[in-house]
Amino acid sequence: MSQQAPNIIFIMADDLGWADLSVYGQADFETPHLDRLANQGVRFTQAYANSAVCSATRFGLITGRYQYRLRGGLEEPLASVANRHGLPPEHPTLPSLLREVGYATALIGKWHLGRPPQFGPLKSGYDYFFGNHSGAVDYFDYRSTADKPDLWEGDEPTSRTGYYTYVLADEACGYIDQAKVDKPFFLSLHFTAPHWPWVGPEDEELAKTVSKLTHYDGGNLKVYAKMVQALDKAVGQVMAKLDERGMAENTIVVFTSDNGGERFSKVWPFVGQKTELLEGGLRVPTLMRWPARLKPQVSDQVTITMDWVPTLLAAAGTQPHADYPSDGDNILPVLEGKKADYSRTLYWRYTANKQRAVRDGNWKYLRIHDNEFLFDLAYDERERANLKEKNPEVFERLKQQWVDWADTMLPITDDVYSHGVDGSLQADHYAPEPQQRPR
Repeated sequence: MSQQAPNIIFIMADDLGWADLSVYGQADFETPHLDRLANQGVRFTQAYANSAVCSATRFGLITGRYQYRLRGGLEEPLASVANRHGLPPEHPTLPSLLREVGYATALIGKWHLGRPPQFGPLKSGYDYFFGNHSGAVDYFDYRSTADKPDLWEGDEPTSRTGYYTYVLADEACGYIDQAKVDKPFFLSLHFTAPHWPWVGPEDEELAKTVSKLTHYDGGNLKVYAKMVQALDKAVGQVMAKLDERGMAENTIVVFTSDNGGERFSKVWPFVGQKTELLEGGLRVPTLMRWPARLKPQVSDQVTITMDWVPTLLAAAGTQPHADYPSDGDNILPVLEGKKADYSRTLYWRYTANKQRAVRDGNWKYLRIHDNEFLFDLAYDERERANLKEKNPEVFERLKQQWVDWADTMLPITDDVYSHGVDGSLQADHYAPEPQQRPR
């Protein structure tokens, strides 16, 4: 492989809301390092997550395909069945395809795609892993919601001290320090921040008294702000390490979130949050910097998590596996000015509340329970004006498009778990994240 192949760092936040960064509209606190990243690269205004919940989006990210093509991807999120369903080791992935063309690959942070020994990062294309397998861990003792240790290096349990967001940044910087100048690397840096439990970097004593399941009763806006600011500081530390090693020019850095924001997030001007197919549950802050090839810009191109597989593979001079074609698009030509912004058709489904959604151009079809809507997102991004009666042909077309698309995906069966639905699989060995209260 040519030495000119770019390094790639893919940074994923957990439950970060659309406007939780200053550059996207947060006015209650500042995020200077991520703002700088945005000003130096591409800031996307219409970037979507593959799902309104964590592990489902991660299936889309690592495979480049709709998560509904895999049994584990049906889970919302992957919880008590993580020992039986996960990312099949034989499935080509973004790291495995990059490794085939000479990349060193590493995951530092959250996995959440199935439990070892059946599944795991080292089985799915990563040479190195440091982080947690489950969906959430305590920020100071790194125990899961099942109150079991969940910090690993490779396949072995390990230990550290300190606030988890900072621990992950330290590990990432250590990985960059040892990277060889003549071998490109792909680093997935998947923070758990700002996912609950709600504790900031100075809250270690408080964390000892906080229940692991503080999803509903813990936290406040002040604590959440500290968590996001710690995330910003951690990203700044990694960016500084790239500068120190002289790697910034030809390193692609992507920053995004796995789904829309949680209860303390700012999602203005949208409505909705995590677990909802409203814009606030799906649209995510997304940044990309690659000084060697991309000019600073604001991009209105509609994009989705699974686009990163064909896009980053193209940047590395390769492409998705022929037997597993991506459902996403390579958006590099748009970002390089070789192609104009273009219309997309994207699909979502979410078992809780019988949710369905299609975005086709600026039109969006949405179903929640038995209530159906048609929105024009170009004029009504807050999804307030239901236009289905005024535009019946568009409404019926999108409604049928969703049905036709869903027929090509795996069906939702009674054993599939979803937030907001009373699941029958509540195994103690791998406790699920708590279910959402009805809204």
